[in-house]
Amino acid sequence: MPDALETWDLWYPGPGATGLPFARSRVNANDVRDRVLVHAAPQKLQVKVLDAAGNVVARGDGLERHQPGPMSFLVRRGTSITLEDGWPTEQDIGLVVILPGGEAGILKSWWNADDRKEWRWQVEFYNQNRG
Repeated sequence: MPDALETWDLWYPGPGATGLPFARSRVNANDVRDRVLVHAAPQKLQVKVLDAAGNVVARGDGLERHQPGPMSFLVRRGTSITLEDGWPTEQDIGLVVILPGGEAGILKSWWNADDRKEWRWQVEFYNQNRG
């Protein structure tokens, strides 16, 4: 299946008159499946997913975190995006991770202490010059 690029536009709606951008990532839709991880997401988030032509294909408004932790999940069901609190597990290896600012990679490993006071993770980044 050829690359199907999507833009994930994550917005922090709280500060200032209109909010602040948090991350804007262009990712291969084939890698996303039905969920992505977001590192260090703000307390509130607004999400738009655009296809290669710029059409909005999914969105999530008024999303809120309810638990502390280094990761959040954005879950896509059709045209709707929801946010789930949680910590990655072995099942999440291979998911796309969006970092603040917009860099995106693939989660390659994750470990956290039982008390969740420390964690270790690896992310792989890949780029292709399409110019």
